[in-house]
Amino acid sequence: METLSILVVDDEPGIRSGVLRILKGHIVSFPFMDDDYSFDCREAASGEEALEILEDAPPDILLLDNKLPGMNGMEVLEIIKQKKMDIMVAMITSYASMEIAAKATDDGAWDFIPKPFTPAELKSSINLITKQYFLKKITRTMKEEGKKIRYQFLSVLSHELKSPLNALEGYLQMIKNRELGEGLHDYDAVLDRSLKRVDGMRTLILDLLDFTRIRLERKDEKIEQVNLRERAELALSTVKPLAIQRNITLSCSGEELFYEADPSDLDILFNNLLSNAVKYNREGGTVEIRVQQKGKTIEILIKDTGIGMSEEEVSQLFHEFVRIKNSRTRGIDGSGLGLSIVSKIAELYGGHIQVESIPHKGSEFSVILPYT
Repeated sequence: METLSILVVDDEPGIRSGVLRILKGHIVSFPFMDDDYSFDCREAASGEEALEILEDAPPDILLLDNKLPGMNGMEVLEIIKQKKMDIMVAMITSYASMEIAAKATDDGAWDFIPKPFTPAELKSSINLITKQYFLKKITRTMKEEGKKIRYQFLSVLSHELKSPLNALEGYLQMIKNRELGEGLHDYDAVLDRSLKRVDGMRTLILDLLDFTRIRLERKDEKIEQVNLRERAELALSTVKPLAIQRNITLSCSGEELFYEADPSDLDILFNNLLSNAVKYNREGGTVEIRVQQKGKTIEILIKDTGIGMSEEEVSQLFHEFVRIKNSRTRGIDGSGLGLSIVSKIAELYGGHIQVESIPHKGSEFSVILPYT
């Protein structure tokens, strides 16, 4: 059994003692976990006291009240974000405070515990956070030890996606209880955030399906002669609605080349590269795709006039579940799987992918495939 440390930060002694009492002896166990988890709780009465503890002996989980004397919870969360502390944070607050919930989510909070809470609500939140902690642990292990436990990691993700995200459930509960008012427009922000969560789940599910399909034995693959130019134009039509919204010009050029492959592999490759070229582009930019033969190879080139990347960012692109996070990518959603999928598809056909990018000017992705 593994023990996780929890720091409870609240200025109300009754809340702190209540949390310690509820979690004493609480065990979290799921079929996909190697170990069960118990908890060792500490407490702090202010944000300043909490920061001292975080610096000296950071906990695994932080239960953080927002309304604190002196430094409030949001300020503590901001410092945790700035110092890149690896701590799972749950805010003790009210679902009715949408502005706080949105800011806390942006700053890295994993969950929200309504005040006052019942023992069942607290345990449910701790269970969720523990699953997320296990997921992060698996991710770190993958980076340190390679891909030995990839499928266990995917099983955790699949398990998580069977039920709505906790935040989505909270938003729906707000609407059900009419917490923001009786008018429909009172819930526009809640509905927008809920739809964004659902869209993110759908993207992750679809990428996971692609990811697992190309990683598993490919007994059902259907190899045939595929017109690459035709497949490229089909992918362009898929991203065209988003391109129109952002006034981005799309173009396709090159030869009519036929290549022996599974059409679904090429569709995944084209769709991922083109959707990224549109999403990470500037308003009024351009995206060009060109298919051409170069000696004994075929080059699929996707060029955009987007935000570009540094050399360090390019070096991280093809790692699983890694997304480039900076001021230029803020607000752009993704699963962190798309480019690793593209790279794997290229490798399956004996090829590879190259990237050239300049920050603020754009990127060129070249998929090189053997051709005889």
